[in-house]
Amino acid sequence: MDTADSSARIPRLRLDELLEELQARIDAARGTRDRVHSLLEAVLSVGRQLDLTQVLQRIVEAAATLVDARYAALGVIGPDGRTLAQFLTVGLSDEEIAAIGPYPTGKGLLGELIRHPEPLRLSDLATHPASYGFPAGHPPMRTFLGVPVRVRDEVFGNLYLTDKRGGGEFDAEDEAVLSTLAVAAGVAIDNARLFEEARRQQAWLRANAEITRSLLSGSSRAEVLELIARRAREITGAAVADVYAPVGDTGRLVVEFAVGGDAATRRGLTVPADGTLSGAASADASPVTTPDLSADPRFATSPRRSDGLGSAVAVPLGSAKGKVEGVLLLARESGGPEFSPDEIGPLLGFADQAALALELAERRRDTEQLALLEDRDRIARDLHDLAIQRLFATGMTLQSAARFIDHPGAEERVVRAVGDLDETIKIIRTTIFGLRDRGDDTAQGLRARAVRAVSEVQPLLGFAPQLGMEGLLDTDVPQEVADHVVAVLGEALSNAARHAGASSVRVNLKATDTHVVLTVTDDGVGIPAGGRRSGLRNLARRAEELGGTLALSVPPGGGTRLEWSAPLRPGGPVPRQGDARLDVP
Repeated sequence: MDTADSSARIPRLRLDELLEELQARIDAARGTRDRVHSLLEAVLSVGRQLDLTQVLQRIVEAAATLVDARYAALGVIGPDGRTLAQFLTVGLSDEEIAAIGPYPTGKGLLGELIRHPEPLRLSDLATHPASYGFPAGHPPMRTFLGVPVRVRDEVFGNLYLTDKRGGGEFDAEDEAVLSTLAVAAGVAIDNARLFEEARRQQAWLRANAEITRSLLSGSSRAEVLELIARRAREITGAAVADVYAPVGDTGRLVVEFAVGGDAATRRGLTVPADGTLSGAASADASPVTTPDLSADPRFATSPRRSDGLGSAVAVPLGSAKGKVEGVLLLARESGGPEFSPDEIGPLLGFADQAALALELAERRRDTEQLALLEDRDRIARDLHDLAIQRLFATGMTLQSAARFIDHPGAEERVVRAVGDLDETIKIIRTTIFGLRDRGDDTAQGLRARAVRAVSEVQPLLGFAPQLGMEGLLDTDVPQEVADHVVAVLGEALSNAARHAGASSVRVNLKATDTHVVLTVTDDGVGIPAGGRRSGLRNLARRAEELGGTLALSVPPGGGTRLEWSAPLRPGGPVPRQGDARLDVP
C-alpha cells in the first residue's frame, strides 16, 4: 500500500514541476512581449517627433524606462569629435544638477565611449581604468550601461544608463534592447535633422525673397542692412548680429548696423581690419568662426559688450566682382551650440544674396547721384547760358541808358543797379563753380576723415569711440566747412582724452539740407567751473566764422555734450543777435 501511494505521488510531483516550468516560461514570454511592446512604443514615440531637441529628450526618457535605470543621459559629440557639445539627463532634479556644476565634456568613462564607440556594460563603474570618480555633489552610481547612437555612418553621441532599479545589474537583454533603441534613435535624429535643415533652407529663401522685394520697392541701404541683420539673427538663433563695412582705404571697419544685446553702443564702432575677427573674414573672403567670442582676442571691443557671448561666425558679404562689401558677424549666447558647417553653408548663400542687395543699393545710389550731378550741370549750363547772359545784357542796356539821364538821383540809382547786377553775376558764377566742382573722391571725403580722426584718438582714450554718420557728408558739405568739422572733431576728442576721464565717447556727424551738425558726448567728469576755455573758444570762433553755433550741455547721467553746427553754404543764415555760441559758465 505504501509502495503504491509513493508510485502515484511521483508522477504528480513531476506534473507540478512541469506546470511550474510552463508557468515560468509563460511569464517570461509575457515579460518579453511586454518589453517588446514597450520597445515598439518607445520607437514610435521617438520617431513621432520632428523637433531635434524634443527627439533627444524623448530618447533619454525612453532609454531609462526600457532598462529600468534610475539615471540616464545622452551626450551629443561636438564638431571636434572628441568632446561633448550637449548633455541631456533624466533622473536628476534641478537642485542636484546645480550642485554638480557644469555638464561633463567627455572625459573619463564618458570619453571612453567616444574613443571606442561600442556597447559597454559594467557591474561597478568605479572599477574601470578610465573612471575618474564623481565631482562634489554628484549622487553615487554603481552599475553602468552605455551604447553609441549612430546617424548613418556617423557617431552622433552616446546613451549612458546607471543604477538599475532593484539593485540588480544590467544584463545582455538590457544591452540588446538599448542597442535596438539606439538604432531607432539614429533614424529619428536623422529625420529631425533633415526636417530642421529643410525648415532652415525655407527660412533663408524667404529672407532672400524679402530682401529682393525690399530692393525692388526702393528701400535705402540702411533699411536693407537692417533687414539682413535681423533675418540672419532670427534664422540662426544668434544673440547679436552686426554688419561691418570698410571705411574707404583707411584699413578700418565700421559697424553700420547692429541688433541684439547692447546694439546702441556697438553701432558706429570702428575697428582695424588687421587682427580682428571681421577683418580676417574680409581679408580672406571666407567665413571665420570662434567657439567663444568673449575670450577671442580678435573681437576688438570692451569686455562689457562681449560678456555672455559664445560661439560666433563672421561671414564676408562679397560682390559679383569678388570685392568684399562688408562682413556679417553673428554671435550666440555663451553655452549655445557652435556654428556647424551645415549652418554656415546656407549662411554663405544668404550672404552672397545680401551682398548683391547691397551692391544694387549702391548702384542705385550712384545712379541717383549721377542724376543729381547731371541736373546740377544742366542748372549750371542754364544759369550760364541764359541767366547770366540776360543779366549781362540788362546791365549793358542800363549802363548805356545812364548817359541819357539828366537827373543826378536817377543816374545814381541806375549805376547802383548796374553794380548790383554785376555782383549778382559774380554770385551766380560762384554758384555754377560750386555746382560743377563736386569731386567724388571718397577716400578724402568727410566720412573717411572723420573715421581717421576717431581712430587716431583711440590710443589716447584707451577705447574705441562710437561713431555715427548720417546724410550726404561727402557730397553736400563744402571743403571749407569739412576742414572746420575735422578740426573741431579733433579738438573735442582731444579734450575728452586729456580732461574728461571718460569711459565712453559717442560721436555723431550729420548733414541736413542746410547744416552740418557735429555732436560729441562723453560720460566723463564734465567741465569744471573756472577751468580754461581757450580750446572751447576756438571752437566757438570757428562756428562764428561760418555763421554757426557751439553749445555745451550735460547729458543725463553726467558728462559733457558738445554740439557744433554750421551752415553748408558760405553766407548762410547767421545766428540772431543774442544766440548762444558758447554755453559755458
